[in-house]
Amino acid sequence: MISTTIQQCKSLKSRIKSLLLSVFFLGSTLSGMSLDEVIAKALNDNYTLESITYRISANHANIDLSKQFANPRLSYAQNTIDDNQAMSRQTVTVQQKIPYFGKRDSLQKVAQAEEELLNGSLQKARVRLVNEIKNQAYTIWELERLYTIICDYEDLTRHNIDLFESYTMTSDNQHMGIVSAELTLSDLRIQKSTLNAQIYMAYAKLSYLTSFEVKDLVMNLEVGDMPGASTLEAGLKNNSDIALEEKKVQKKRAKLEIAELNHYPDLSLMGGYSYRKNFDNYWSFGVGISLPVYGREDSQEEEARKIVLSAKSLKEDTKVAVNTEFHKAYLQMKSAYEIYHIVHDEALPQIEHMFELTNSSISTGGDLFKYIDILIQKLKLERKSIGAVANYKRAEAKIAELSGAMQ
Repeated sequence: MISTTIQQCKSLKSRIKSLLLSVFFLGSTLSGMSLDEVIAKALNDNYTLESITYRISANHANIDLSKQFANPRLSYAQNTIDDNQAMSRQTVTVQQKIPYFGKRDSLQKVAQAEEELLNGSLQKARVRLVNEIKNQAYTIWELERLYTIICDYEDLTRHNIDLFESYTMTSDNQHMGIVSAELTLSDLRIQKSTLNAQIYMAYAKLSYLTSFEVKDLVMNLEVGDMPGASTLEAGLKNNSDIALEEKKVQKKRAKLEIAELNHYPDLSLMGGYSYRKNFDNYWSFGVGISLPVYGREDSQEEEARKIVLSAKSLKEDTKVAVNTEFHKAYLQMKSAYEIYHIVHDEALPQIEHMFELTNSSISTGGDLFKYIDILIQKLKLERKSIGAVANYKRAEAKIAELSGAMQ
């Protein structure tokens, strides 16, 4: 009775937990998912990662197989000598190959190295997926921010056109200003239409990367303090590409060990039973051994040794490439940081002052051309600011990828 009650309580807790998780994800879907939520779900649901996971599971069988002996060989033979002759017989023979000491262990090491390599591939794929998701998310943020700002500029331009028409007499020069402002509105609407299509495509690509549909993404991106290069460079010791190349080296070394052991011949144990119709039957036993007389083993060992050296060279080349990628990303990050502060600390304050002067003159018949020109200049600066934030975060994400981060 008590056991039944406990099981019911556990079942109830499980249902409550499932319900809470469902409510959580439903709430996230309705209100928009954060980037961290998208990444966490993608790492569990992505089909590419799932494929590598299945390959790792399949390799477990390869490890078990490496421990086993080769299948025994069963053979049957008979001759055509008359049954009345003693040499007339029918023979069944079983032969079992016994590998030299350590060969099965070396095969197991290769299979285990292959599993480590697959795990490294999975780690690399996870890290790369996170970076790709971040980049696509930052693209979405950039496009949506541009769309919002263009909407604001569209409203502001339309408001000032109405204000200009209300407080001024229409003249040829003023009419030209209004036409110019209307053309600017048309251009803004064209930009909105283009951005709207780009946002739709960006969400479609993000949904493909995550293997589930993402309809709304909530992000608040900012440019933080510029970290020192040495601080970020320290994280490269966890780089997934270098770790993967090291696992490749280990696998090649395990294969070299097999090639070295192949110099030692394997034994074959044989046992047979011969049937003679008119004479006594008998057992026979034997031992066989392979003779490495043609030098194949020397060539195979030399090949394996050079392949190890090749793998080591590729690992060193990967280190150089990773360092190069790091410095490129850091320079991009630094450039975006400088552009952002030039725009916000120098250019935008000046534009804002010019806007204050122009806005006050619009209602008194001021030149609408000047206002539109300043509006376009400010929009360009806003674009550069948004682009700088997105590029800063992309470079930051690239450095995180090079450091093996998965968040």
